[in-house]
Amino acid sequence: MFPAFLKIFASFFKIGLFTIGGGYAMIPLMQTEFISVHHWLTSEEFIDIIAVAEMTPGPVAINSATYIGYQTLGVAGSIVATLGVISPSLIILLIIARLFKRFSASPMVKAVISSLRPAVIGLILTAVVVLGRSVLVDFKAVLIALTSFLLLCGGRAHPISVLAVSACLGILMY
Repeated sequence: MFPAFLKIFASFFKIGLFTIGGGYAMIPLMQTEFISVHHWLTSEEFIDIIAVAEMTPGPVAINSATYIGYQTLGVAGSIVATLGVISPSLIILLIIARLFKRFSASPMVKAVISSLRPAVIGLILTAVVVLGRSVLVDFKAVLIALTSFLLLCGGRAHPISVLAVSACLGILMY
């Protein structure tokens, strides 16, 4: 049993360590780890977990870790997976906080931070494409997604309202 806990901790630690930019940037790595490498989930289950993780309070990576840990190893697995995904950020944050005041004016530090921004955008766009392929299966789904996108980008609607209306439309249409 201990190797299983170590495996799930290591997997989530890797996800937390090698993804910069938050939950959306983590989705491609999570998909590879959970579906292709460990076979913990199917593609459909992964999409469902991402959807639920998005609707529940908290970061998508932590919500996903908690759920997948629970699904694979019960309550203890959810704790181990969650600790795995947050540990790298905590360690890195403590190191950076200690060093940032000393090096924040450095041109090298500014260059590194500036170069990470496009990479994060690329990771997020990858998540959009990967999830979009699985979710936008027909005209109704595309219409709901496009309308939601336009309402949110235009600042005309609150995200919770858009989620609620989209859920109702999904129930009615499907």
